[in-house]
Amino acid sequence: MTLEKVLKNAKCFKLVCGAGNEDAVEVEKLVCLYASAGADYFDLSAKENVVLAAMRGLERAGKSRKEKFLNVSVGIKGDPHVSKARIDPEKCIACGKCMGACMIQHAIVPGKKYKVQTIRCIGCGACAKVCPVKAITIVSEPEPLSKVLPPLLKLGLDSLELHAVTEDEELAYAQWRELQAAFGGVLSLCIDRSRLSDRQLLARVKRFIEKRPAYSTIIQADGAPMSGCDDRDATTLQALGTAQIVDRAGLPVFLMLSGGTNSKTAKLARLFEIKSHGVALGSYARKIVAPLIAREDFLRNKKVFAEARAIAAKLVKASVRYMG
Repeated sequence: MTLEKVLKNAKCFKLVCGAGNEDAVEVEKLVCLYASAGADYFDLSAKENVVLAAMRGLERAGKSRKEKFLNVSVGIKGDPHVSKARIDPEKCIACGKCMGACMIQHAIVPGKKYKVQTIRCIGCGACAKVCPVKAITIVSEPEPLSKVLPPLLKLGLDSLELHAVTEDEELAYAQWRELQAAFGGVLSLCIDRSRLSDRQLLARVKRFIEKRPAYSTIIQADGAPMSGCDDRDATTLQALGTAQIVDRAGLPVFLMLSGGTNSKTAKLARLFEIKSHGVALGSYARKIVAPLIAREDFLRNKKVFAEARAIAAKLVKASVRYMG
């Protein structure tokens, strides 16, 4: 089995561990859990220790790399997926609002002055939005691909993904070309409408796939990145809107639903006649198992693991039943 075959079957469930999630312990737990629950594909931070943790997770789940697939995400400067929050200690009043806003990642440490656990921060910006004294900034400092990719490619990845939330068309294209030069397999382009019109989004997609073989590219149609915190229909509508633009163009690409996705996404995609090859769930998929994953004995306690697997399997099944 290959990643391309799984995608062509149009029932691919991708777990997004988080492009900014560098917590290797959590990633190992998440991959082990969702691989056991039926997920096919895992999106990881571009860190060697994180990829190795994911591999351990697959091994713990008794799954081989021939049936489960790993993707690493990189991003352009300014893209929220590769950004981190920083708290200015001179401005922080320790009110706790930022900690309350960080509902899924729990990346903020309380104290006289609050701090950010960088390895857990995914750059969603929720903390900055609620800070009453503007003590929090979101900083984007991605490392050059020439430094990031070599150690990762030695691990035998199945795909690479570029998060291209930027108005700088030439910067995005240069990064895309660099990925193509480094990696001959499946490439994924994660793109949304936050800085592009519908016409610009489609033009970018067409340009990026122009010289690539048919069905060697995934377009991950992001609705509202990192916003899938609940299971309401309204939460996932932006993801469907972005996906519909790509779907209607009839391009030779694999279409992945993302950004505000939840258990309703695939069902609504079918209702709106959007033909996708898979669905990628991050925030919501992590949230529903977070209290169990947080336990230190999670991978040792069979009862706790089984409880989490039942929750995760329900989400996977609710998604794939409406695809294809």
